[in-house]
Amino acid sequence: MAFELKQNLKLSQQLIMTPQLQQAIKLLILSRQELVETINQEMEENPLLEEVTPDETSAEEVCADVEDDVQSIEKEDNKAVERTTELTGEGDGREEFDWNNYLEDYGPVGVSYDRADGDAPTLDNVLTESPSLVEHLMWQMKLSPFTEEEVRVGSQIVGNLDPNGYLCATITEIAQLEHVSEDMVENVLKKVQEFDPPGVAARNLQECLLIQSRMLSKENRLLGTIIRDHLKDLELKNYVHIARKLKVPLREVEIAVLLISKMDPRPGAMYAEEKVQSIIPDVYVVKSGDDYKIILNDDGLPRLRISNFYREIMAGVGGRDHVEEENGKKYIRDKVQSATWLIKSIQQRQKTIYKVAESIVKHQRDFFDYGIDHLKPLVLRNISEDVEMHESTISRVVTNKYMHSHRGIFEMKYFFGSSIQRTSGENIASKSVKEEIKHLVGKEDPKKPYSDCEIVDLLKAKGIDIARRTVAKYRDMMGILPSSKRKKYF
Repeated sequence: MAFELKQNLKLSQQLIMTPQLQQAIKLLILSRQELVETINQEMEENPLLEEVTPDETSAEEVCADVEDDVQSIEKEDNKAVERTTELTGEGDGREEFDWNNYLEDYGPVGVSYDRADGDAPTLDNVLTESPSLVEHLMWQMKLSPFTEEEVRVGSQIVGNLDPNGYLCATITEIAQLEHVSEDMVENVLKKVQEFDPPGVAARNLQECLLIQSRMLSKENRLLGTIIRDHLKDLELKNYVHIARKLKVPLREVEIAVLLISKMDPRPGAMYAEEKVQSIIPDVYVVKSGDDYKIILNDDGLPRLRISNFYREIMAGVGGRDHVEEENGKKYIRDKVQSATWLIKSIQQRQKTIYKVAESIVKHQRDFFDYGIDHLKPLVLRNISEDVEMHESTISRVVTNKYMHSHRGIFEMKYFFGSSIQRTSGENIASKSVKEEIKHLVGKEDPKKPYSDCEIVDLLKAKGIDIARRTVAKYRDMMGILPSSKRKKYF
């Protein structure tokens, strides 16, 4: 058996993700808060990174500091050339890292606020700590004549409430956990159900409404009967059927329904511990005369530079043995490279956000001038062609980024959307159509709400031709109920 060896020459292209490119992409998709956390983490891990102090915020001051640093390094190079060569790779290192270009590029992008002329747009975010549902109920339990055993059972009941205030565990489960009878658990549960907020510790919606009805009016039996036996008809607003079944006047049913509508189906929601996340805009859009200025928000974003402290470290390397000296040089070289990549990536991120924001404002100028009714259809390709970047880059830029304007705060994704064909004139953005539907519903007669077909006809009169199912889809997306459930009888 003979073996034959062959060699084939094949030419192909491959996209190689360098570490620097990977870092730039990672930083680009981060939100502002995530970026700050990433920078702080890098500053903790990299001793060569340091934050520019408030009295050194100008680019000129940073430039002067770094020029002094470079001159000092050049003096050290004359004393120990081999050290510099080992530290930076080849040459004096400025081929790898151009300090002058770094200083020019690292300054603020676009327009900056002059604090002497006034403060930048501010966002009020006043947070107060309120007691949780568990704390509120346990406080009431301490003020009630409970025995020690009842407190134990009551604590189990309170501990098994969901954020809406409903009991998640069964009577049997609680009885087994505390080694007591089910009757005792039932009695303690009834006492807890008398606590504030009304309806707490109920096992279902029906029980929750019944508890509130007893607290509201013990003499109104019709109220409890409707909740207990006609909850489904109540949901469908079939009041005539309820009146016929109970053989009572329709007016009495309407009064009872009015009382039920004022009850809270989620009594514990007001005490729910929700994580509040403040929105910090990445970009400000400020009108200046007849034009709009794009201002990057640099408040709270650390400005970085390369620390000169490593010079002292390098000065002391010579006193060690050869292995320790080489390890020290390699460590500092790696940290210099890492710090350089981070600074350049942050600056590139800011420039990219500025370009994309500027292009969005240019395409959506009518929106900023006249409002949401003039929002134009916009896709990623439009911005991509304008700023000469790939669509995937534009997608990363507008993700988790926010824009502040006199129209409000919007996620940058908000300005992108599909188009709806008008019967005459330019196409209209789908968000504008949704806003028009919302406007029509807001002006309708509550006793005679518009059906989806009627909304279609009203939109057609405004030059917007869409199908009934599209109206229904947009209505559901905005959380607007069908006409049968929007109708008010009183």
